[in-house]
Amino acid sequence: MNSADQTPLRRRLGTADAVVIGLGSMIGAGVFVVFGPAAAAAGPGLLLGLAAAAVVAYCNATSSARLAARYPQSGGTYVYGRDRLGEFWGYLAGWSFVVGKMASCAAMALTVGLYVWPAQAHAVAVAAVAGLTTVNYRGIQKSALLTRVIVTVALAVLAGAIAAIALSGRTDLGRITLIGGTPAGILQAAGLLFFAFAGYARIATLGEEVRDPAHTIPRAIRLSLAVTLAVYATLAVALMAILGPSLSTSAAPLADAVRAAGAGWLEPVVRVGAAVAALGSLLSLILGVSRTGLAMARDGHLPPALAVVHPRFAVPHRAEVTVGVIVAVLAALADVRAAIGFSSFAVLVYYAIANASAWTLPGRDLIPVGGLTGCLVLAACLPLPSVIAGAAVLAVGALVYTVMRLR
Repeated sequence: MNSADQTPLRRRLGTADAVVIGLGSMIGAGVFVVFGPAAAAAGPGLLLGLAAAAVVAYCNATSSARLAARYPQSGGTYVYGRDRLGEFWGYLAGWSFVVGKMASCAAMALTVGLYVWPAQAHAVAVAAVAGLTTVNYRGIQKSALLTRVIVTVALAVLAGAIAAIALSGRTDLGRITLIGGTPAGILQAAGLLFFAFAGYARIATLGEEVRDPAHTIPRAIRLSLAVTLAVYATLAVALMAILGPSLSTSAAPLADAVRAAGAGWLEPVVRVGAAVAALGSLLSLILGVSRTGLAMARDGHLPPALAVVHPRFAVPHRAEVTVGVIVAVLAALADVRAAIGFSSFAVLVYYAIANASAWTLPGRDLIPVGGLTGCLVLAACLPLPSVIAGAAVLAVGALVYTVMRLR
């Protein structure tokens, strides 16, 4: 590989940009997609499932922050696992991240389609992927600016919907309970809800593009996680109070909630907000997957051509285009709920490796142990088809690694 292929990325992002990218990768993924399936799994125990997902997310965020401060370069847990546990574990983390997050990208693109034009959801999804891949190609600063706008719009829509529900006079606080639901159902809901939290460490995959990474990365991860948890908890309470048991069967919970609150005029705004929020998640997801692909290509685990950085825009343009093409194909063919389950399994494996890596750092405590245990338990409790598909794809990744090593 020539020296041009090893051109470093530019450090352009500050704390505010990093937090916005983290928020953009979370808010939208959970608020507009996951609460219905999670309520179906947990029943009255939805808030317990949310709490369990948040605890695992906190452990993962803490471990990721420690590792990112020590290894401020693109690749995230791919780099941490490789340097702390060995080359295979780094590779498996990178493989899990890339395949899991490409499924997440497809789910977010389909969410855009389902809210904007349900009859042509797949076509809209493909168009969204193409548009955001073009934005990312033009440079990281443009991506961070667009994400800031998207997060602002999404939060404004959520705040308006929650206010309409709270002021409607139609809520029933008796529907909010922690009693009920089976332990297995609550853990399955936590695994599905984890899909909504998994973007908090997105900034760690952008380690080479952050100013003062030892300070910025840990702070940004924790701030984005805290804000997102507050939003999710508030919304979960509002949805339970207005929809009750029907939340578990709702395909668009927030739209159904404002209609039940007598604010049908707000439903079109909610649908636009859902599409905008999903676009924010998709934008950040494509960023993270392409940067991990860049790191793996530099090490020879993916084609070396993907390691090239654009001389003008300072982005891994070949990796971004490749990710965009694959995600567009998935978005044209995939089912949203299947994509969420598969993504959750793969990303939980990814963070399990992150926690194992953090356990090897000096000054050990129980946070990495809690994160590792939580990730493995939640992954095992996901719907069986997701577990089988995820395990099969990881086995394929391990086989590819073995073949490459033998060659």
